[in-house]
Amino acid sequence: MADFKISLASMEQVKRFVDIACGCPCEVDVCAGRYVVNAKSVLGLFSLDLSQPVEVEVLGTGAEKAAFQENVREFVVEA
Repeated sequence: MADFKISLASMEQVKRFVDIACGCPCEVDVCAGRYVVNAKSVLGLFSLDLSQPVEVEVLGTGAEKAAFQENVREFVVEA
């Protein structure tokens, strides 16, 4: 189950998102359809269809999820 959705429209945004994910102490997954990749992997993210918003799942505590979502708020797509 996804925690929230993001949109990554450029290579720079993907790199910035990965940098933020790498600073997160817990696992972060990005899901597009049936594909799930590690959010800390630039190559993994580029293997997804980023023309549409993708789902993010943070595998950590509630506080870690909230902190990560706040750190990537520039990419978050409101439901």
